[in-house]
Amino acid sequence: MTSFEHYRPLGRTGVQVSPLTLGAMMFGAWGNPDHDASIAIIHRALDAGINVIDTADVYARGESEEIVGKALQARSGSRDDVILATKFHGNMHDEDPNRAGNSRRWIIREVEDSLRRLQTDHIDLYQVHRPRPEVDIDETLGALTDLVRQGKVRYIGTSTFLPSQVVEAQWVAEKRQRERPVTEQPPYSILAREVERDILPTAQKYGLGVLPWSPLAGGWLSGRYRRGEDPAVTSSRLERQPARHDPSSPENKVKLEAVHALQELADEAGLSLIHLALGFVLAHPAVSSAIIGPRTLEQLESQLGVEKVVLPADVLDRIDEIVPPGTTLNEADKGYAPPALVEASFRRR
Repeated sequence: MTSFEHYRPLGRTGVQVSPLTLGAMMFGAWGNPDHDASIAIIHRALDAGINVIDTADVYARGESEEIVGKALQARSGSRDDVILATKFHGNMHDEDPNRAGNSRRWIIREVEDSLRRLQTDHIDLYQVHRPRPEVDIDETLGALTDLVRQGKVRYIGTSTFLPSQVVEAQWVAEKRQRERPVTEQPPYSILAREVERDILPTAQKYGLGVLPWSPLAGGWLSGRYRRGEDPAVTSSRLERQPARHDPSSPENKVKLEAVHALQELADEAGLSLIHLALGFVLAHPAVSSAIIGPRTLEQLESQLGVEKVVLPADVLDRIDEIVPPGTTLNEADKGYAPPALVEASFRRR
């Protein structure tokens, strides 16, 4: 069990968080459709000392939030001990474009649905799941500020924002007297180190808590890939994120070679690759808590206990040799592509 001595500050909020956050993306149709099994995972995580649960409205279109809500209701008093985080932005309806995004209209409506699904009267951390450059950040912060003042939300945060967007949100909050985001959720793993260049230093500069997602690189660092064996990728991952998981793509072949080298390093260090990967992310001074996303109880058990892992300097140096600092081996692992890179119209007159 994670003891309080291993808890870490969530930025400058004064809140103490466990080194691991339980991510709930795999609970429901996206991963484990068995609600009872998912609830058992949540309860085991709480028993192990994890005190942060992170979900999002878009995960299985609300089903993940419903499972989390049921799990907390089933354990008397557990809601008060949990820092409950969720997110908005994703498309919640196939035919209504206004049931998505970062507008005041949607935020004010969607928070009520999240509160209902989570069976709670407040959300501890309400996060913007992705940026929307076409939406004025003051529009978003203004709505979130109202929710904080109404007591429906305690803190606000962002996820997968560019460094300039993180800074803009801080400046706008100060200028317009809005609630400021106090956390950022970036993608961060040994295979996706781009955030070391700017996001993590920016978060430290502004005192933000950092909750990295995908510290196991979407399963690439789970220990399932061994040299000489064909990589077996689940059909759900291939279907939902082919660019990240198709083993035949050139970028992912480079990732696989790095994974083999990291597995050999972990074996030499007497660690599982999972603990090597999580220990690496938790070693960065900007990181508050790493988000894990187990689909089964066995996966959760394999990730627990990482707070006792301290990677020595020579192991960290070897990791830097395999994947240099600031390097992301596959662009798809960055989680967000600015419109200026995706839409040609932004680059041409």
